[in-house]
Amino acid sequence: MDVARLLRHLAMTSSRVRRAFPARTLDTIQHAIRMAEASHEGELRFIVEGALDGAPLLQGQSARERAIELFARLHVWDTERNTGVLIYVLLADRRVEIVADRGIHALAGPHAWADICRGMEARFAAGEFEAGAVLGIESVARLLARYCPCRANDRNELPDAPAVI
Repeated sequence: MDVARLLRHLAMTSSRVRRAFPARTLDTIQHAIRMAEASHEGELRFIVEGALDGAPLLQGQSARERAIELFARLHVWDTERNTGVLIYVLLADRRVEIVADRGIHALAGPHAWADICRGMEARFAAGEFEAGAVLGIESVARLLARYCPCRANDRNELPDAPAVI
């Protein structure tokens, strides 16, 4: 068990999450997703989680494992053309993970997603949470526009509002 990680997660309060992602920032994220989705047929979800609790934390669940779990639980995989993308932020670990559905992941490859995550993490480390989130959304949107541009009658299949869990 990583004691430092356990303490970081226990110390992460809802007020710290709200300071990093206040309502204004969440509105900006929603607007960025809505604008981004106008340029491609992909579907974006943005999830912020302050900390893991209980068994997942004690069992050492990684940010990546949690992102994959949420990708499934939130049905991000359940888009018509397999172009769902989850941007997951685990504040206590200072980690960003992107999980892309097989349709887009096969085209973009894992390195593209990792580069976007590291760019967001750098902004977050500087305390620039809104800028980091928008940077990530715009970067994902550029990939989606390249590999799955917008088609006629494209519909919004997933909520644009970010979720804080």
